Amino acid sequence: MQARIREFVAERDWERFHTPKNVAAALSVEAAELLEIFTWLTPEESSTLQAPEREHAAEEIADVLVYALRLADLIGVDIGEAVDAKLRANALRYPAEAVRGSLDRYRDTHAGGRDDGDP
Repeated sequence: MQARIREFVAERDWERFHTPKNVAAALSVEAAELLEIFTWLTPEESSTLQAPEREHAAEEIADVLVYALRLADLIGVDIGEAVDAKLRANALRYPAEAVRGSLDRYRDTHAGGRDDGDP
């Protein structure tokens, strides 16, 4: 996928615009656009999007993924290795037998600390 994105960017001569800072900013904007779809929905509504909203969400998810992949490519991050490392770290930080079915330990871990978006 990264090669396809790289080729897409090169065909349009956009490399000079695709700095890590700019791509990270675009990633944030696209994530906000994804969130906007779910703003003010009930939990039930957010779990049962109708076709037009689901298609819109799919487009925004694709935008987020494209920018995340592009950023990783630009700064030399191997996505597979990064995800594997993160899952290993989270498995140690949140052992299944200690946190299964509860956010209590998650909340305890983050009380007054850095919330890095995990569990």
